[in-house]
Amino acid sequence: MLIIPMTQLSSNPTHVWHGGCSCGVYNVGLFSYSITFVEEAKKSFRVAVCFTWKKKMASKQEVVEKGNNKIKEPLLVQEKQGESQIQSNNGGLKMVLLSTFVAVCGSFEFGSCVGFSAPAQYGIMDELGLSYSQNVMFDGELCRLQYSVFGSILSIGAMIGAISSGWIADNIGRKGAMRIASIICIAGWMTVYLAFGSVSLDSGRFLLGYGIGVLSYVVPVFIAEITPKNQRGTLATANQLFIVTGLFVAFVVGASVTWRTLALTRILPCMVLLVGLLFIPESPRWLARAGYEREFKAELQKLRGVEADISEEEAEIQEYIVTHKLLPKVGIMDLLDRQNICPIIVGVGLMVFQQFGGCNGIVFYANQIFESAGVPPNLGSILYSSLQVIITLLGASLIDRLGRRPLLMVSACGLLLGCLLTGTFSKAVHIGFYSVGLGPIPWVIMSEIFPLHVKAIGGSVVTLANWFGAWAVSYTFNFLMNWSSHGTFFGYAFVCAAAVVFIIMEVPETKGRTLEEIQASMNG
Repeated sequence: MLIIPMTQLSSNPTHVWHGGCSCGVYNVGLFSYSITFVEEAKKSFRVAVCFTWKKKMASKQEVVEKGNNKIKEPLLVQEKQGESQIQSNNGGLKMVLLSTFVAVCGSFEFGSCVGFSAPAQYGIMDELGLSYSQNVMFDGELCRLQYSVFGSILSIGAMIGAISSGWIADNIGRKGAMRIASIICIAGWMTVYLAFGSVSLDSGRFLLGYGIGVLSYVVPVFIAEITPKNQRGTLATANQLFIVTGLFVAFVVGASVTWRTLALTRILPCMVLLVGLLFIPESPRWLARAGYEREFKAELQKLRGVEADISEEEAEIQEYIVTHKLLPKVGIMDLLDRQNICPIIVGVGLMVFQQFGGCNGIVFYANQIFESAGVPPNLGSILYSSLQVIITLLGASLIDRLGRRPLLMVSACGLLLGCLLTGTFSKAVHIGFYSVGLGPIPWVIMSEIFPLHVKAIGGSVVTLANWFGAWAVSYTFNFLMNWSSHGTFFGYAFVCAAAVVFIIMEVPETKGRTLEEIQASMNG
C-alpha cells in the first residue's frame, strides 16, 4: 500500500463514494492505476493503489505488395472490454461445462431430496402406522400429521444449512462447501435407509435438509463465478434444470421400487459430485479474495483456455478485490445500510414470491393431489415433473436472449392464471410457468447481485428466506387443502399478483453484464 500526496495526482476522476470510500482510475505513462481513498479522522486519507500495465492498442500494419501497387492492411486488433470479449478456446469451454456439470450434481441431489416425499408417502405412512400401533391406535389423521412433519423437516434442516452456507463457502471455498454438503447428504440417506421409526426418519431427513441448504447457495454462486457473462444466464439456469431432473428421476424410480431402495439410489449423485470435485478448478474469484494469487491466475486460465488472454478479466477482478478488501466486515445489521439494502430486497423478495406462489406444496404432495383428482398418482407425478424439465430447458435457452425480467414477468402472470383455474390442467399451467421464470431465475439473480464482501451473509439470508418459505408452504399445504382447495389457490393467486408489481418496481436486468458491473449498479 502506498501513500500518495493529494497534490501529486495528475488528473481528477469522478469518484464513486460507498460509505467512507472513494474510487478513481488514473493513467500516467505506461501505468494505469486505481486508487481507493478511505476517509479517516481529521480529513486524512489512506490510499490503496493497484497498478496494471496499460495495453498498447496501437494498430500494427502489414504492407502487401502486388506488382507496383502497395496495399496497406491493418492487422486485426480486437479491443476487449471486460469479460464479454475474452476468447475461450475449446479447452476452456470444456472445462467450464465440466465444472458446471459437476456442480449441478448437487442440484440433482437437491431435486432428489425434494422429490423423495411424494413417491415414498404411502410406504412410509404404512410403516409409521405399524410402528405406532404399540402406543396409539392407527389413525389416518395422526399419520398425516407425522408425514407433514417428515415432509417439512427437510426445510428446517435446509434453513440451518442456509444460515451457515455463506460462512462455509467463504472459509473453505466453494468446492469445500460442496464436498461437505455431499458427505452430509450421504449420511442422511443412509439414516433414512436404515430407519426403524419416525425419529430416525426425521433425523435422516434433517441431515438431507442441511446438506441441500448448503448446496442451494453454493452451486449457483460457484457457477456464476466461473462462467463468462455471455454464458452465465444459460449455465446458471442449469442449476434449476438439474433440480427438476432430480425430481423427475425420483418420481420415475420411486414408482417401481420401495422407499428404502429409492433412498439408497439417491446416494449416487453425491458420489459423482465428490469424485468430480477432484477434477475441476476452484472459483477464481474466491481464490483472489482469499489471497491465493498464483492459484487464482492458474484456475482462471484453465477456465478460459490455455491460449486465451485473461489479462483484462484478471485486472478487473483484482481491482474489484482490492477495493472491497478495504471495506469493513459486514454484520447482519449492516445489510440494512443504504448500499446493501437494495440487493437484499431484490433477493429476499424474489425468494418469497417463488415459494408463496404454492409450487412447493404441489411438489411435496403431488401423489395425494393427483389421487384426489382421479389421476393415477405415479403417472401424474411423472408427467408433471417431465413438463418441468422441458419448460426449464426452454427457459435456459431464452434467459440470455430475452433477459431475466421478461421471463420473470411471463412466469408470474402465468402462475396467477394457473392459480385461478381449476382442475388438474391448472396444476400443469402452474408448474409450467413456474419452471420458465420464478423457479430458476431467483437463484440466478441471487448469485449475481451481491458484492464479494457481502455475498456470504447476504446470500445466506436470501437462501434462508427461500427455505423458510418452503417449510411454511410444505407444512401448511395439507391443512389448507383440507380447509378449502379453492381458498388456498386464491391466496396463492394474490401472492402472484404482488410478484408482478414487485418485478416491475424492483428487479434489475442483469443480462449481458459482468458481476462487477451488476454489483456497482446495485450499490449506486
